[in-house]
Amino acid sequence: MTDSVEVAVVGAGQAGLATSYHLKQAGVEHVVLESGRVAETWRSRRWDSFCLVTPNWTVRLPGAVYKGPEPDGFMDREELVEHFQSWADSFAAPVKGSCQVTALDIDGDRFALHLPDGTLTARSVVVATGGYQRPHRPAGAELIPPRLNQLLAEEYTNETALPVGAVLVVGGGQTGCQLSEEMHDAGRKVYLACGRAPWAPRRLGDHDLVWWIIESGFWNRTPAQLPSPAARLVSNPLTTGHGGGRDLHYRTLHASGVELLGRYVGADDRKAYFADDLAQSMQAGDDLTRAFMKWVAALCDKRGIEPPWEVPGPANFTSRTELDLDAEGITSVIWTSGFRPDYGWVHAPVFDDMGFPLQTDGRSEVPGLYFMGVHFQRKAQSAVLYGAGEDAEVVVNHIVENRR
Repeated sequence: MTDSVEVAVVGAGQAGLATSYHLKQAGVEHVVLESGRVAETWRSRRWDSFCLVTPNWTVRLPGAVYKGPEPDGFMDREELVEHFQSWADSFAAPVKGSCQVTALDIDGDRFALHLPDGTLTARSVVVATGGYQRPHRPAGAELIPPRLNQLLAEEYTNETALPVGAVLVVGGGQTGCQLSEEMHDAGRKVYLACGRAPWAPRRLGDHDLVWWIIESGFWNRTPAQLPSPAARLVSNPLTTGHGGGRDLHYRTLHASGVELLGRYVGADDRKAYFADDLAQSMQAGDDLTRAFMKWVAALCDKRGIEPPWEVPGPANFTSRTELDLDAEGITSVIWTSGFRPDYGWVHAPVFDDMGFPLQTDGRSEVPGLYFMGVHFQRKAQSAVLYGAGEDAEVVVNHIVENRR
């Protein structure tokens, strides 16, 4: 069956639904194509105890600003999914679920979207599949002995689902730190191979960390302000929303008993190997934190208040460079080493060497083809709940102008 529509939106997460909301407001015919259900990534690619790292008051989706009883709390997975579903229902978002787009082709002055039940043509397409698409495994991941239980972060559900034994977590971003804490608190011996992640206290003075991020303008940084294209992949600041929001970073994990390691570099049948770079990685993370604190200091200077915190001196932690897997009782390895773009199904010459879309304000170089939810699409906030609505309004305005 072949059908046609004015605008096709691919993905029913925050980016796709925000786009759909503004298209509805503008009276533009469209359909939202989703491989699973509304908010499927939040439903199926987050562990059981997952909760937001940003406070509920930052959920300012168009038509779905958080108005619940705990603005300073952190919604768990079920609450967040319910929020998304209620939002989609509130404006009758035209979501077609269980409808994976297997390919997107340019078809003259239109686009052809290949679906399980046929082909859909559209005048415009908004690819809103989010910023977390293809899990990344570091070089040498295939060297881990097959007798060990291996899983990606998105495959982890809870600690009890793992075989008895110690756990090696590879990747020290927000997810790696949160899973390490959860398993350590459950009585597991945990080893964490760290990266170069920024961090900060959950609260700085009288305000939550995210308040400072927003008020200082840090989330308003544009791609032109980044030191390099690779900076789009830098981890978000290490912290957690668990327990009402509290500190969680390499120093707190070390103090609790999690063993920190340098970057994973490979393995053989007996051992896993790590670079002797833990101190350098922590220093790099501290330097990223200092760069953020310059924004905080500028805000404080503008408002005539004292800076609320200073980055501490070097931690100078030492670490082992190899682990005897059997001697340490390691039975599971969890890969939490980030994500990479995955647009292989989009058959258009609009991607850079890293696989990111070449776009300006969501518009690609192919007329009628747009992207939403991309890291640093317009600003640093583009890939988070706080920024989706602003970007979607800009994209829909472009679509409406093109129709005219």
